[in-house]
Amino acid sequence: CVTLGVQATCQDTTVTQELLKEGFHRDLLVKVELGGAGEDAGGCTVAARIRLPSGIYVDPYELASLQQHNLTKAVLIPDVVDVEAPEYLATDLLVLLYLNPDPRCSRCFQAALPVHGRYHRPAEETEEALVVLKSPEVLVCCCDNHLSAECWKPAEVEAPCPGKNVSPCQWYSVTHKPAYEESILRVPVGLRQHSSLVCVVTLLVTVLCSSLILAAVCNNRHFS
Repeated sequence: CVTLGVQATCQDTTVTQELLKEGFHRDLLVKVELGGAGEDAGGCTVAARIRLPSGIYVDPYELASLQQHNLTKAVLIPDVVDVEAPEYLATDLLVLLYLNPDPRCSRCFQAALPVHGRYHRPAEETEEALVVLKSPEVLVCCCDNHLSAECWKPAEVEAPCPGKNVSPCQWYSVTHKPAYEESILRVPVGLRQHSSLVCVVTLLVTVLCSSLILAAVCNNRHFS
């Protein structure tokens, strides 16, 4: 996995980001520990605003299934995602991931989000494409509480604040200085020098499969 740490200059808020598993299908684990501001943020909703580059995406159908089982809560912007598009035809995706309180730590929150790497163009010399994942932004929604203006600034977020009766709810962003700006997702890619071989093999397999299908159709007609 890859770990990303962020140390806040105000109230020592800490954010860690981990990419679990290998290959195209990963889990993005986000953890937030509110420092001295934890007491002021009691009863608030904490979320991470994550900008995913074109090389990585969230499957909205998979996310909907997880949300039905209360396993993950997130908002996709835009909410329509082309899961078949390659990296060079896709666009960035903004995700608001709601974090769950950690029962072992009164000021800690975390959540996991399934993400998938997109297919990239074949490369010349390397078998991996690098996808840069920026540090997430920490957001807090407190409809009944007031946060310190020195540490938290109003943020424009078009998303609901779960569990709050007041609507609309104002989100706030923590002021922090990242210790590490980004992490790297390594996605397997093909090599251009293998293109001719791949085309030939694909053509042969297509012809073979078509022949088998035609033979099966002719046999069925003969017996009928």
